Amino acid sequence: MRRSLQWVMYVAIKSIVVSCLLLFISGLVQAQQQDQSVTTFKELTIKSDWLGYPTPETVKSHPGARTVITNKELTESGARTVEDALRNVPGVRVFDESGTGILPNIGIRGLSPLRSEQALILVDGIPVTLAPYGQTGLSLFPLTMNAIESIDVARGGVAVHYGPNNVGGVINFVTKRIPAKKTMTIRETLSLSPSTERMLADSYIRVGGFVNDKLGLQLQGNFINGDSIRAHSDTQVTNIMADVNWYPANNIDIKGSLQYYKTKNNLPGALTPESYKQDRHQSTRPLDRFTGDTLRGSLIYNQYFDNGAEFSWTNFAHRSNRQFFFGDALNADDTSTLERSSPREFLVYGSEPRLSFYINKGIKQKISIGARYMREEVDYIVDARDLLTNEFSVARDWRFGNHAFAAYISDTFFLFDDKLKITPGVRREQVYLDFRNNQTGSKESNPTKDWLPGVDIGYQITDAIFLFGNFHESLRPVQFTQITFGGAQAAERADNFEVGLRLTPLQNIGVNLAAFRIDFDNKLEFVSQDVGFRNLGKSRHQGIETEFTWQPKQIDGLDLRTGYTYIDTEQRSGQFKGNELPLAAHHQLNFWANYSRADWNWNLNGLYQSKSFSDGANTLIENEEGSIGRIPSFWVWNAQITRNFRWDKRKIKAGLAINNMFNHNYFFRGVDFSRGRMPAPGRTLLFTAQLDF
Repeated sequence: MRRSLQWVMYVAIKSIVVSCLLLFISGLVQAQQQDQSVTTFKELTIKSDWLGYPTPETVKSHPGARTVITNKELTESGARTVEDALRNVPGVRVFDESGTGILPNIGIRGLSPLRSEQALILVDGIPVTLAPYGQTGLSLFPLTMNAIESIDVARGGVAVHYGPNNVGGVINFVTKRIPAKKTMTIRETLSLSPSTERMLADSYIRVGGFVNDKLGLQLQGNFINGDSIRAHSDTQVTNIMADVNWYPANNIDIKGSLQYYKTKNNLPGALTPESYKQDRHQSTRPLDRFTGDTLRGSLIYNQYFDNGAEFSWTNFAHRSNRQFFFGDALNADDTSTLERSSPREFLVYGSEPRLSFYINKGIKQKISIGARYMREEVDYIVDARDLLTNEFSVARDWRFGNHAFAAYISDTFFLFDDKLKITPGVRREQVYLDFRNNQTGSKESNPTKDWLPGVDIGYQITDAIFLFGNFHESLRPVQFTQITFGGAQAAERADNFEVGLRLTPLQNIGVNLAAFRIDFDNKLEFVSQDVGFRNLGKSRHQGIETEFTWQPKQIDGLDLRTGYTYIDTEQRSGQFKGNELPLAAHHQLNFWANYSRADWNWNLNGLYQSKSFSDGANTLIENEEGSIGRIPSFWVWNAQITRNFRWDKRKIKAGLAINNMFNHNYFFRGVDFSRGRMPAPGRTLLFTAQLDF
C-alpha cells in the first residue's frame, strides 16, 4: 500500500513536471514561428480566492488586519532576506537562524516563531510547509526573495478559507508574474561584512514574457554562495523556478509551475555567553551543517463565467529531503567525535477545487464553496556516527502518514449598497494521522475531526472610514512526533477575535487600528521522556496593532510610516500558570521613511523589539549555556540609496545599503540542538546592480 501511494504521488509530480516542460517547448517553438510583436495582455486574477490578488486596494476592504508589501517597497528597502522583508509588519517577529537568510523563524502576535511552526506560510496560495498538517515546522524554507513580487500578511479573518494552523494568520509570498512583453532581468547583490571581510553573493536571472496572446513563459534562477558575517557559515543555494500561463479561451486560465530548490550550508550555531563576549562572530560547532532539496509542482485551472461565477482547481505536489548534522560544541581539545544527523523525507500531494457565485435575488450574496484533500508521508530517522571509530547507530526509524480532508462554505451578504458585508462561514476538518516504529513494529494513530465556524464583517461607513470585525475558530492538528508517545492527545484549538478600523481623514494620511485576542485551548506541552506530550496548556494572547502613514504635501515624494504593536500573553494552565509565553515581546515599534526624487530613492527603516523571556518559567538569570534567560531589547536600522538610469536603452538599477547600520549587538536563543545565544547579523554592506533588457 505504501509503495502504491508513493507511486501515485510520484506520477502526480511527474505529470505536472512533464506538462510544464511540454508547454515550455511548445511555447518556444511558437515563439520562433510567430512575429516578435506582442499583443497587449490583461492579467486575470483569481477572485474565488478569499484574499484575492494582494494590492493596497484589496487591503482597504479586507475585514481584518492585513498588510501588503509591494515589489516597490521590497526594492526600496533593500530586503534580501525574509527577515528584512517582514521587519516593518506589525505583530510579526522573525529570527534568522543561519545568518544568511535560509532558515527564518517567523512568529505572529506572540506565537512562537521557532521553525515558523505556528504560522501558515504560503507561496502563491499553496502551503510551503513540508507537511502542512502533520509537521508544521518549516525546517526547510524553499524560498529566495529575488523571486518574490509581493508579500501578503493577513493576520485576521482567514481561518474558514485557509485552515489549518492559521491562529496568527496567513503569510502569502507571491512570486513574480510573467511579464506581458519578453523581458530579461539580471540582478546581483553582494553582502559584505566590514568587520570580518566575509562576503555573500546573491545572483538572479529571469527570462520571460508572452510569446502570443495565449501563452506566457518564465524561467527564474537564483544562486546564493558565500558566507555570512560569522565563521563556519559557508552557504550554497540553488533555486530554479519555471512558470507557464496558458489561455486556451477568453474565460479559461491554466497556470503551471515547477520549482527545484537545493541548499547546502554550514551552520555557525549558538554560543555560550562567555564565547559571545569573546567573539560573537566565531563558531564553536564545527560539525553543524544542513542540506535540503525539494522538487515542487503545481497546476491551477481557473474558469470565469458570464454571470460572475468563478471556478478554480488547484493541484500541487512536492518531494523533499532535509538533513541536519550536528555535534557537541568544542571541548578542551578542540575536537568533537560524535556526529548526529536527522534525515527526513517528505512526499505530499494536495488537490483543492473552489467555486464562487452570486445570488442577486433579494439580498445580494456571494457564496464560496471549497474542498481539499491532502496526503502526507514522512520518513523520520535519527542516527549518529562516532568520527573516531566510524561506529554508526540508528536511534529512531519512524514512518508517518496522513490523510486530511477539508470542506468549507461561506456566504457574503451585501447590504446598504454594498457598503456593509457580512460573511458567515464554516470549515470541516478531518485529519487521520498514523505512526509506525520500524524498529519495534509498534503503531499509533490519532484522528482529528472538527467544525470551525467564523464570521467576518466589514462596513464602509464613509469613503474615509472602514470598520471591521471577525471571529474564527482555528486548530493545529496533533503533530507527527507528538503521537509517538501514545495517549489520546487532542488538536490545539483557538478562538480568534478581532476588531479594527481604517481611517483616511485626509488623502495623504492613513491610520490603521486593530485589537485582537486569541484564546488557545488544548495546547500541547512536552512533559518528559517518560510521560511525553499532554494537553496541559491554555494561553491567552491579546494586544493592539497600529499603523500611521503620511505623505507630506509640502515635500513631494516623501513617504513616512510608523507602527506600534503591543502584545500581552499569559499561560493560563499548567506548571507556569500566570507567566508570560516565551518569545512574546510586549512592544514592537516600526519606522519607515522613503524619499524619491527624479531617478534617486533614499530609504531608512528601523525596528525596535522589547525584552522577552526564552522559556515558560520566565527565567531572568541566564544560565552558563545561554539556553535560557531574558532576551534583551534591541534597535536595528537599515538604510539604502537607489539610482535608476539607462544605458543603451536598457534599464539599470544600482543600490547601496547598510543593514544594522549602527552595528547593534543583539541575539535570540538557539533552535533545537544548538542551544545558547544565537547572534543576529552585525553591520552589513549590500551592493546591488540590476539590468533589464
